[in-house]
Amino acid sequence: MDLIERALEFEQRKMRSLTTSDRIKISREAKALILDLNQIYKLKKDQKIMDIMKRLTVIKRKVEKRLKGPLLSA
Repeated sequence: MDLIERALEFEQRKMRSLTTSDRIKISREAKALILDLNQIYKLKKDQKIMDIMKRLTVIKRKVEKRLKGPLLSA
């Protein structure tokens, strides 16, 4: 269950005043954690694992949204 502990620790990190490279690292780490948790979820079908993946996805989307910047309207 080391992977679940890493995911929970990742959730608790402070995500303030990050540089662009920090955001990229966080996005990649979140993606890796989500994919690894998904492999476990396929075997066990545990709802707690799905909930963790959903929360990590929300964090990942927020970070990526900030990386991409504001959308320009035509």
